[in-house]
Amino acid sequence: MRRGLWFLAGTAAGVYATAKVRRAAESLTVDGMHDRLTGWFAGARVLRDEVEAGRREKETELRSRLGIVPDGAGRELGPGAENVRLLAAAARRDEDRADRRETTTLETSRKGED
Repeated sequence: MRRGLWFLAGTAAGVYATAKVRRAAESLTVDGMHDRLTGWFAGARVLRDEVEAGRREKETELRSRLGIVPDGAGRELGPGAENVRLLAAAARRDEDRADRRETTTLETSRKGED
């Protein structure tokens, strides 16, 4: 009885190992690599689509909250539109200041090199 049990256990282990080796060898073939890459790219596409859908949903929510029309033309829909215009103007001023600072820094560093 004991020998029969060990024989069955050894046979099962051999079958399992053979199946694992066969799968590993198949995954290293051209077709196996193609299947694996196709799966990864499909997963990346699904992730990209989900992120895009979430971004669109959030953008729509923010636009409705701030009173901006969906096409982004800047026409007012509600009381939040004035705040949006003020924030956009402040952002432009900050960008202009940063550009001026960067230009001044570059000119100063060039003078130091001369």
